[in-house]
Amino acid sequence: MDAKVQRPVAGEGGLLAANVMHFGRALRAAGLKIGPGQIIDALEALHATGLGSRQDFYWTLFAVFVKRADQRELFDQTFHIFWRDPQLLERLMQLMLPSLEADNAPESPKSDVNKRVADALAPEKRPGEGEGDQPDEERVELDAVMTYSATEVLQTKDFEEMSQAEVDQAKRAMARLALPIAQVRTRRFDPHPQGPRVDMRRTLRGSLRGGGAVIDLERKKQRLRPPPLVVLCDISGSMSRYARLLLHFLHALTNDRDRVHTFLFGTRLTNVTRQLKNRDIDVALDKIGQTCTDWSGGTRIGHCLEQFNRIWGRRVLTQGAVVLLITDGLDRDAAQGLEKEMDRLQRSCRRLIWLNPLLRFDGYAPLASGAKAMIRHVDAFHSVHNLESLDQLAHIMSQTAPTRGAMHRWVEASEGNKAA
Repeated sequence: MDAKVQRPVAGEGGLLAANVMHFGRALRAAGLKIGPGQIIDALEALHATGLGSRQDFYWTLFAVFVKRADQRELFDQTFHIFWRDPQLLERLMQLMLPSLEADNAPESPKSDVNKRVADALAPEKRPGEGEGDQPDEERVELDAVMTYSATEVLQTKDFEEMSQAEVDQAKRAMARLALPIAQVRTRRFDPHPQGPRVDMRRTLRGSLRGGGAVIDLERKKQRLRPPPLVVLCDISGSMSRYARLLLHFLHALTNDRDRVHTFLFGTRLTNVTRQLKNRDIDVALDKIGQTCTDWSGGTRIGHCLEQFNRIWGRRVLTQGAVVLLITDGLDRDAAQGLEKEMDRLQRSCRRLIWLNPLLRFDGYAPLASGAKAMIRHVDAFHSVHNLESLDQLAHIMSQTAPTRGAMHRWVEASEGNKAA
């Protein structure tokens, strides 16, 4: 190791280097890819910049440890919890006591502590510790934010409420999830002994082999093939947590079938189909992070759909493509031009399905300006907030598409009931 790294950077007793190492371990447990090389780089950066202020210290570590825009929230919350006082583990026990949260809340810019950060910083319990009085029956496990964690509830648990261990389980489940799409007829034919049509070309070729004395009719039927799948996923601030997990689902889809096209949009549209074709999900996400510069920003749904319809519509919306639009419908531009682009998008595809995580709330209604402009131009409206909703989506996609206009009639009926 370099001599300048071994020298204490600052702090009483030279303990800052050890604390930076423990901070890197906490980030790694929270989901960031941190190794010994990053720890050494962080110590060298602190040695070069010094410790002028807490803000300088924050941005020095940020520049070393954060590689993608979606990692900023985890780093921010971990930093504000870890570096607030030296007695960290004693303070973290207060997270288990809801009555003390008001007086000892961490100095974080966000009111709620990310569950993965709490799990990463909570002290680990050794095997057998505290189990002397416990019977051999099933026990309920509690984590740092007082939530019940069990495998049987993973299907119905919201992505936003999952711990890091549950997120890892959900990612593995998404990698195994299949999305069967109802096949559609194409204009091409395949040979079939009981086909409804006579294949004149193959029949004449066969008759030539026998000198034309006997003609055996060859038959054919229309070829069935799954239609192309186009995904438009919102990566704005309100959708970033869901988008991070859904990218694992989209990666599995892209590598499971052909003709899958994925676009991410916030303030601008980005085609990430090529990045998702990489077999390694970590490499694919790193490339997406380098490509998408508007992650966790605002949302301009109308502008992004206009870009898609103008540039990509004729390229990917072929042969009756099915479109999955994943967004909460919150538009920064107050739905300017959104209804026109939604109408054009619906007319260009076989089926337009809107997936909205806000639909998990029983009292949700499309009252926002963006949601009002979108709801009339979709063929189906479903939630996408947990593994169970993805299973339901697979069931819906495997069925025959309903008559177009059913959603429009549903909206008119619901508005009529509200008016009454």
